[in-house]
Amino acid sequence: MIRKERRGKVNRLARRRRRIRKRVRGTAERPRLSVARTCKHIYAQVIDDEAAKTLAFAATTSKSAVGKTKTERARWAGARVAELALERGIKKVVFDRGGRRYHGRIKAVADGAREAGLDF
Repeated sequence: MIRKERRGKVNRLARRRRRIRKRVRGTAERPRLSVARTCKHIYAQVIDDEAAKTLAFAATTSKSAVGKTKTERARWAGARVAELALERGIKKVVFDRGGRRYHGRIKAVADGAREAGLDF
């Protein structure tokens, strides 16, 4: 049974995330590049949903995250997760923005991953 959701920004985001995840699925051939955002940090991971395994992960919490602004660190996280994915032989992914707008730091992660060689 699904609880009746209250109004508010968090619940709107949760509803949007569920709606998107109905369509966006990661496979072994084309895994899902999932992006999660908090106020301070950003997390990116490449996931094979069929096997329920994380294939690559990068976050701005890492000490090697270089850059001054949050957007620069987000671009670094996208590039880093792309490097790890390419090491595993993954070239194509499906982008899952986690219900967020394709704007700002979410876009920076995507741009960093594209520059590093991922195709989506």
